[in-house]
Amino acid sequence: MQDEALIEPSEGPAFAIRHPDGASEVVLVCEHASKTMPKALGTMGLDPVALESHIAWDIGAQRVAEMLSDSLDATLISQRFSRLAYDCNRPPEAAGAYPERSEIYDVPGNVGLGNGDKTRRANALYYPFHQAIDALIDARLAQGRSVVLVTVHSFTPDYFSKPRDGHLGILHDDDRMLADAMLDAAAAAKLESVSRNYPYGPEDGVTHTLKRHGLTRQIPNVMLEIRNDLISDDAGQRIWADRIAQLLRASRGDLDQEGGRLHA
Repeated sequence: MQDEALIEPSEGPAFAIRHPDGASEVVLVCEHASKTMPKALGTMGLDPVALESHIAWDIGAQRVAEMLSDSLDATLISQRFSRLAYDCNRPPEAAGAYPERSEIYDVPGNVGLGNGDKTRRANALYYPFHQAIDALIDARLAQGRSVVLVTVHSFTPDYFSKPRDGHLGILHDDDRMLADAMLDAAAAAKLESVSRNYPYGPEDGVTHTLKRHGLTRQIPNVMLEIRNDLISDDAGQRIWADRIAQLLRASRGDLDQEGGRLHA
């Protein structure tokens, strides 16, 4: 482990905030927004192909989240560094926060990390990011505002040579209220290939952000997974941002009936 900070001042903060004063109740989070590696970690022993691939970031997710942020006037908090350095949808005690292998790639820079190295990563990347989300949500709740947490991800169309035909996954943990409303809205809109807890579910350990920020505060929350070949360009990103915005707006009535609120 090196004693100095993982991120140099010239690299900027661990997170970015878009529309910090957004009027929407929706708070957007993109944990895997960036493929940028902290300079101190170099390439982590990976070639350029791996560093551009899905193992480094959720391809297309950030632009969809930004478009949603703009269309809904919703605040977006994004992680500015690759999930290979630290996967911010995992707690510090989870091995997956520092993956030694991701899909078909070994990650040499994560092999044999000691507790000090892990703490350095978590202090630089995990805690600032999640503390920013804590601060935003708690400030709004203290003001008497309702908050709806939506995290934005993408997934690969092929996983270990197995095709994934779904278009959109709507994921939840113990609180399924918002997911149910969005799935009902998707069915009403006749959107194809929209599924619950697809291609992952809470049993896969993917709902950390929902649990930390949504379940603990009992606010509506949902995790979205979009197949990344559908959002690999601007046109696809716009299509899916518009569709998701419509699903969130259509979910408002159902949430009102269940005691939640959603004003986009």
